[in-house]
Amino acid sequence: MPYNEKLADRIRELIAAEEKNVEEKRMFSGMCFMVNDKMCVCLGRGTIMVRLDPDLVDEVLEQEGVSPMIMSGKVIKGFVRVNEEALTTKKKLEYWIRLALSFNKFAKSSKEKPSGKQSSKERPSGKESSKENSPARKFSRRKSSTKKTLPGKSPKPKAPPRKRKTL
Repeated sequence: MPYNEKLADRIRELIAAEEKNVEEKRMFSGMCFMVNDKMCVCLGRGTIMVRLDPDLVDEVLEQEGVSPMIMSGKVIKGFVRVNEEALTTKKKLEYWIRLALSFNKFAKSSKEKPSGKQSSKERPSGKESSKENSPARKFSRRKSSTKKTLPGKSPKPKAPPRKRKTL
Protein backbone atom coordinates (compact mmCIF):
# COMPACT_ATOMS: atom_id res chain seq x y z
CA MET A 1 0.00 0.00 0.00
CA PRO A 2 1.28 3.47 -0.81
CA TYR A 3 -0.03 4.87 2.47
CA ASN A 4 0.21 3.92 6.16
CA GLU A 5 -2.77 1.67 7.04
CA LYS A 6 -2.32 2.24 10.80
CA LEU A 7 -2.44 5.99 10.33
CA ALA A 8 -5.54 5.58 8.14
CA ASP A 9 -7.22 3.66 10.98
CA ARG A 10 -6.31 6.42 13.47
CA ILE A 11 -7.70 9.13 11.16
CA ARG A 12 -10.83 7.07 10.44
CA GLU A 13 -11.47 6.65 14.17
CA LEU A 14 -11.07 10.36 14.94
CA ILE A 15 -13.27 11.52 12.06
CA ALA A 16 -15.99 8.93 12.78
CA ALA A 17 -16.18 10.13 16.39
CA GLU A 18 -17.11 13.63 15.16
CA GLU A 19 -18.93 13.15 11.84
CA LYS A 20 -21.45 10.71 10.43
CA ASN A 21 -21.38 11.54 6.70
CA VAL A 22 -17.88 10.25 5.92
CA GLU A 23 -16.77 8.63 2.68
CA GLU A 24 -13.37 7.22 1.86
CA LYS A 25 -12.07 7.60 -1.69
CA ARG A 26 -8.84 6.43 -3.23
CA MET A 27 -7.06 9.36 -4.88
CA PHE A 28 -3.67 11.07 -5.05
CA SER A 29 -2.03 7.62 -4.64
CA GLY A 30 -3.62 7.37 -1.22
CA MET A 31 -6.87 7.63 0.69
CA CYS A 32 -9.06 10.72 1.02
CA PHE A 33 -11.61 11.17 3.74
CA MET A 34 -14.57 13.10 2.38
CA VAL A 35 -16.83 14.66 5.01
CA ASN A 36 -20.23 15.89 3.82
CA ASP A 37 -19.07 15.41 0.20
CA LYS A 38 -16.07 17.71 0.78
CA MET A 39 -12.40 16.78 0.84
CA CYS A 40 -11.20 16.93 4.43
CA VAL A 41 -8.04 14.87 4.99
CA CYS A 42 -6.01 12.82 2.53
CA LEU A 43 -3.42 10.26 3.48
CA GLY A 44 -0.51 9.67 1.14
CA ARG A 45 3.07 8.45 1.15
CA GLY A 46 4.53 9.65 4.42
CA THR A 47 2.23 12.69 4.72
CA ILE A 48 -1.33 13.74 5.26
CA MET A 49 -2.93 16.56 3.32
CA VAL A 50 -5.20 18.71 5.49
CA ARG A 51 -7.82 21.13 4.17
CA LEU A 52 -8.12 24.05 6.54
CA ASP A 53 -9.07 27.71 6.73
CA PRO A 54 -6.83 29.58 4.25
CA ASP A 55 -6.35 32.32 6.86
CA LEU A 56 -4.61 29.80 9.16
CA VAL A 57 -2.17 28.43 6.59
CA ASP A 58 0.65 30.92 7.29
CA GLU A 59 0.35 30.26 11.03
CA VAL A 60 0.47 26.45 10.78
CA LEU A 61 3.32 26.48 8.24
CA GLU A 62 5.60 27.60 11.08
CA GLN A 63 5.10 24.26 12.84
CA GLU A 64 7.60 21.44 12.44
CA GLY A 65 6.82 18.92 9.69
CA VAL A 66 4.32 21.17 7.87
CA SER A 67 4.72 22.33 4.28
CA PRO A 68 2.48 24.01 1.71
CA MET A 69 0.45 21.84 -0.63
CA ILE A 70 2.02 22.12 -4.08
CA MET A 71 0.55 20.55 -7.21
CA SER A 72 1.91 21.15 -10.70
CA GLY A 73 4.27 23.77 -9.30
CA LYS A 74 1.47 25.85 -7.75
CA VAL A 75 0.69 26.35 -4.06
CA ILE A 76 -2.87 25.23 -3.36
CA LYS A 77 -4.63 27.64 -1.01
CA GLY A 78 -6.25 26.16 2.07
CA PHE A 79 -4.25 22.91 2.01
CA VAL A 80 -1.08 21.86 3.83
CA ARG A 81 0.97 18.68 4.01
CA VAL A 82 1.95 17.27 7.39
CA ASN A 83 4.72 14.66 7.68
CA GLU A 84 3.89 11.43 9.50
CA GLU A 85 6.78 12.13 11.91
CA ALA A 86 4.80 15.14 13.20
CA LEU A 87 1.78 12.90 13.98
CA THR A 88 3.33 10.53 16.50
CA THR A 89 0.83 11.12 19.31
CA LYS A 90 -2.95 11.05 19.37
CA LYS A 91 -3.01 14.66 20.54
CA LYS A 92 -0.96 15.84 17.54
CA LEU A 93 -3.18 13.99 15.07
CA GLU A 94 -6.34 15.25 16.80
CA TYR A 95 -5.12 18.84 16.33
CA TRP A 96 -4.98 18.46 12.54
CA ILE A 97 -8.24 16.53 12.30
CA ARG A 98 -10.03 19.20 14.37
CA LEU A 99 -8.66 21.95 12.11
CA ALA A 100 -9.89 20.09 9.04
CA LEU A 101 -13.33 19.28 10.50
CA SER A 102 -13.90 22.81 11.79
CA PHE A 103 -13.22 24.27 8.33
CA ASN A 104 -15.25 21.55 6.60
CA LYS A 105 -18.47 23.16 7.82
CA PHE A 106 -17.64 26.30 5.78
CA ALA A 107 -15.78 24.74 2.85
CA LYS A 108 -17.36 24.60 -0.58
CA SER A 109 -18.11 21.22 -2.03
CA SER A 110 -16.36 20.35 -5.26
CA LYS A 111 -19.12 17.92 -6.12
CA GLU A 112 -20.92 18.95 -9.29
CA LYS A 113 -24.41 20.30 -8.89
CA PRO A 114 -27.09 18.65 -11.00
CA SER A 115 -27.40 20.50 -14.29
CA GLY A 116 -30.59 21.44 -16.05
CA LYS A 117 -30.45 18.26 -18.13
CA GLN A 118 -33.38 15.90 -17.97
CA SER A 119 -32.88 12.60 -16.26
CA SER A 120 -33.92 9.41 -17.98
CA LYS A 121 -37.14 9.41 -15.92
CA GLU A 122 -38.04 12.92 -17.09
CA ARG A 123 -37.29 12.37 -20.78
CA PRO A 124 -40.24 11.97 -23.09
CA SER A 125 -40.68 8.54 -24.61
CA GLY A 126 -41.99 7.24 -27.92
CA LYS A 127 -42.39 9.58 -30.89
CA GLU A 128 -41.51 12.67 -28.84
CA SER A 129 -37.92 11.51 -28.44
CA SER A 130 -37.32 10.64 -32.08
CA LYS A 131 -34.13 11.71 -33.86
CA GLU A 132 -35.99 14.50 -35.66
CA ASN A 133 -36.69 16.28 -32.36
CA SER A 134 -33.37 15.65 -30.68
CA PRO A 135 -31.03 18.63 -30.20
CA ALA A 136 -28.15 16.61 -31.64
CA ARG A 137 -30.05 16.26 -34.90
CA LYS A 138 -31.03 19.95 -35.08
CA PHE A 139 -27.56 21.27 -34.36
CA SER A 140 -25.36 18.75 -36.09
CA ARG A 141 -22.04 20.07 -37.36
CA ARG A 142 -21.00 19.41 -40.89
CA LYS A 143 -17.39 19.35 -41.94
CA SER A 144 -16.69 21.93 -44.59
CA SER A 145 -14.30 21.08 -47.37
CA THR A 146 -13.29 24.74 -47.77
CA LYS A 147 -12.09 27.03 -45.02
CA LYS A 148 -13.89 30.32 -44.65
CA THR A 149 -11.93 33.51 -44.10
CA LEU A 150 -13.01 36.88 -42.83
CA PRO A 151 -13.83 39.51 -45.46
CA GLY A 152 -10.70 41.42 -46.53
CA LYS A 153 -8.38 38.69 -45.21
CA SER A 154 -6.62 36.20 -47.41
CA PRO A 155 -6.05 32.66 -46.23
CA LYS A 156 -2.61 31.91 -44.80
CA PRO A 157 -0.37 29.95 -47.14
CA LYS A 158 0.64 26.50 -46.00
CA ALA A 159 4.18 26.09 -44.73
CA PRO A 160 6.44 23.90 -46.88
CA PRO A 161 6.99 20.40 -45.53
CA ARG A 162 9.94 20.00 -43.18
CA LYS A 163 12.93 18.04 -44.36
CA ARG A 164 13.75 15.09 -42.17
CA LYS A 165 17.27 14.19 -41.27
CA THR A 166 18.31 10.74 -42.26
CA LEU A 167 20.69 8.72 -40.15
